[in-house]
Amino acid sequence: MTRQLPYESAVATGRGDDGSTGLLYSQDRVPKDDLRTEAFGTVDEAVAALGLARSELQMKEQYGVLAASIGGLGELLLRLLRELFVVGAELATAPASRDRQQGGVSQVTVAMVGALDATLREVEASIELPREFVVPGETRLSATLELARTIVRRAERRTVSLASADPAIADGHVLPYLNRLADLLWILSRAAERAEARGATMARSPRPTDLHPG
Repeated sequence: MTRQLPYESAVATGRGDDGSTGLLYSQDRVPKDDLRTEAFGTVDEAVAALGLARSELQMKEQYGVLAASIGGLGELLLRLLRELFVVGAELATAPASRDRQQGGVSQVTVAMVGALDATLREVEASIELPREFVVPGETRLSATLELARTIVRRAERRTVSLASADPAIADGHVLPYLNRLADLLWILSRAAERAEARGATMARSPRPTDLHPG
């Protein structure tokens, strides 16, 4: 039941007090723990984490310690942030309203995935990548990019769950986009370490004999 708010607000409506939320292009409402809500809500978390990385980058630029090799990273992160809003919009669209989606605005396109592929290849070709698991935290920037990566991976998992119940999501480009974005963020984390003359710290997993003596 919607409560009447005792004040005027441009943000709060009270309609979600019953644990439901609205979808795009529709009057439909779904539970806030619905598969669809979990998917686009996790994308929203990824946006916030990438925003933290962008803020860290801006601080470096402000204080004159931004390495030239990652001078264009700010523009790239802004592009990725805007594209994640497209991802979120597609996931938040009511199934019956998909005909109202627009490519690049509320629907992920094959061109968006292709652009990620091109960026990934370009960055990967510029650095030597480690061949083991990496311990995050060499720099603040690389750590925030790693945080964003893990949230994108969770968004991907939530979207896989949604796709099992929604064939249109399964047939679209959201899953390839999220998968490629997580890969790119891992590589950007390594590039950020390299830009500050820091090498990645290897996880150095225990040997099998250490885990299972005898």
